[in-house]
Amino acid sequence: MNKKQLNTISNKLVNAFTKNKLIKPIPTKFCKNIKNSNLLRRTCESKIRWPIVGFKAGGTALPLLKKLKEKEPFYGSVYSKNLLRSGKRVKINQYVLGIELEVCYLIKKNFFLSKQKISKNNITKFITHMAPCLEIVGYRQRKKGVKYLGDLCSDFGANIKFLIGKKTKFKKINIGNLNTYVKNNKNKEITNGNTSAVYINPLNSLIFVLKKIKRDKINLNKNFYIFTGSTVGIVPFTNKGTYIGKIEKLGSVKTKIN
Repeated sequence: MNKKQLNTISNKLVNAFTKNKLIKPIPTKFCKNIKNSNLLRRTCESKIRWPIVGFKAGGTALPLLKKLKEKEPFYGSVYSKNLLRSGKRVKINQYVLGIELEVCYLIKKNFFLSKQKISKNNITKFITHMAPCLEIVGYRQRKKGVKYLGDLCSDFGANIKFLIGKKTKFKKINIGNLNTYVKNNKNKEITNGNTSAVYINPLNSLIFVLKKIKRDKINLNKNFYIFTGSTVGIVPFTNKGTYIGKIEKLGSVKTKIN
């Protein structure tokens, strides 16, 4: 990997991210190879000075991973500027891919001090709250579609905004099999889904991300969010107006799209 080119491309993406601008598509080699994509993502993230509020998982749908010939999802940082309360307006452009409905968890900061190996047996003790959330996904580049998983990973995880619904105290429920849907209030279109679409179970996605941030020796020293991936795939915007997402037993979350 050419360090000069890596620095140049990362500077362009960071500038687009911080100033809400669009740039021409980055070279394919940064997207085709997921190792290069992750390297570009980490380089970009190292240049951002906004507070990190959590981390997202991307590519958590097994059919998508199989189609794109990848072995596992990716993760990326989520910044304070991209986190909104339910009901807030989001302005989109033609390079936004669509909207996702996810389960998010609020994780205790003492996770960073734990030396235990993360597993399903101990993960729940680190969770304080959970909530439904919507993610607006898209590029800061003038390109459309997803040809490689690295398309999403390399461009700040393709995260435009997250909107979080009402948080509830964590309790053990059958999180791996809850019905979900996203509805457009204007044309009444509904896209149905299920939490099982998220890496078989959102807890698997949660564990995946926590293991990665442990490996990368990240320490925020504060409570933080994990956004686990879409229960409905990427739902394209067919209309503007209000979009509502609902997850059985967790509640609803909404946004107004301009």
